[in-house]
Order: sequence, then structure tokens, then C-alpha cells
Amino acid sequence: MMELQIFYFDTKHAIDVHDWIIEHSGGLQGYREIGLLDSALDHIQNDLYYPLFVEKLKHLIIAVNKFHPFNDGNKRSSLVLGAYFLEINGYGYCIERFIREMENIVVWLAESKINDALLLDILKSIIEEDEFTESLKLMIFESVQ
Repeated sequence: MMELQIFYFDTKHAIDVHDWIIEHSGGLQGYREIGLLDSALDHIQNDLYYPLFVEKLKHLIIAVNKFHPFNDGNKRSSLVLGAYFLEINGYGYCIERFIREMENIVVWLAESKINDALLLDILKSIIEEDEFTESLKLMIFESVQ
């Protein structure tokens, strides 16, 4: 199945969003390793590495969450930038659920309790509008214990 054109955003937009988040919810302004974010935003556009939208979304979330490009607010920014990536690519129908389900997931991801494969399964479930299966719920539960 061929996917539709995928729309991306640049590092300046990511910084602007992050700054807005910090301004409205508190924390330390600025960035520390913005080159890592810049690289990730370029890298997700490579269809050889990330052929599917959900794989691009997963890497975007991991890059903002785990690479710590900002001084503060990386988890919040990974959540909001992931939601924005969904929005600009026509996945608005699942953003409310994405934010609700991912609020704890981004914390557990930062704590290395959620791995790449599990994050991908979670995102697929959210995008496909499937309720989490019992096996997925169990994998999440076992990961965070």
C-alpha cells in the first residue's frame, strides 16, 4: 500500500513550539543539543530508513524525548510535536486519544521502560483507532513494573 505525501516541519518550528510550551507550563528555556533534533527531523524524511508514517512518528517522538535537544520540557515537546505531526498529515481524528494515551508513555519512554518496538505497537494502535489489545496492555504493564 502506497502512502500519501507526508508533510514535515523544520527545527525552527520545533523550537517555537517548545518555547511556547515552556512559556505556558513552566521550565527552563533554550536548547542544548539542537543538532540532534535537526538531524532527526531530516532523517525521518528518508523513506529507506522510515518507509511508513508510523515509523517516522515513532522516531520523531524518540528523538525529542530521548536525545534531550532542549534544556527542559523534552517529554512535553515530544508529545506536542508528535500530535502536530499527526495533525499536518491528516490524522486529526486520533490526536485526542494520542495525547491521552501518550501522556504516561512519554514519561516511561524517557525512563527507558518503553522500548522502540513497544512504542511502535502503541502508535499503530492509536492511529488505527484500535483499543489496546489485552496483549498490548500486558506488554505495557510488564514494561513499566
